[in-house]
Amino acid sequence: MPRTNPERRTALADAAVALLATDGVHGVTHRTVERAAGLPTGTAANYVRTREELLVAAADRVVELHLAAMRRIDRTLDVSGSLEPLTDLLAASLEDAVTTSRERYLAIFELQLEARRRPALGAALARFGSVATAFTADEHAALGLDVPPDAVPTLVTLYGGALFSLVSATRDVDRETTRRLARAIVQGTLGARPSAPTR
Repeated sequence: MPRTNPERRTALADAAVALLATDGVHGVTHRTVERAAGLPTGTAANYVRTREELLVAAADRVVELHLAAMRRIDRTLDVSGSLEPLTDLLAASLEDAVTTSRERYLAIFELQLEARRRPALGAALARFGSVATAFTADEHAALGLDVPPDAVPTLVTLYGGALFSLVSATRDVDRETTRRLARAIVQGTLGARPSAPTR
């Protein structure tokens, strides 16, 4: 029966996420995760029996970290007086992705590619997509952003493309670039419709 120590389980998942970012999916094994987490040999098998379960645990942890980061950005960014609040929000999110959260996004991309060959991982990442889309819609409503619910999937898709380009870049990305891309995403999603707050 799998162990239930939440701190140790989190440490293993965090180590797997870090290894995904640095070494790719092939660098994630029970032994490398244990070593990265500073835990004794055999510990990971007490929590996840197979390598696929280990990758699913990493995917679940990525979802948790992603939602926490989205909440943090929304709490710290004041768009109430902005003429382009959605652009501001996306630009801040892109900037966070290429700085503070870069490791997490690299891990996500590795998991997405591997999910094409692993059904359980694919199911975990499908949950991630559903949760992220629903959370995005709720946060836009809470911030008073005029984003129709049917536009959110397009917004997420365009944002995801920008994320991949920026996070996988080998050079630093400046604030002007993230701002320009954020504005293009808004225009591509909403067209001529304003992104001003509704409240």
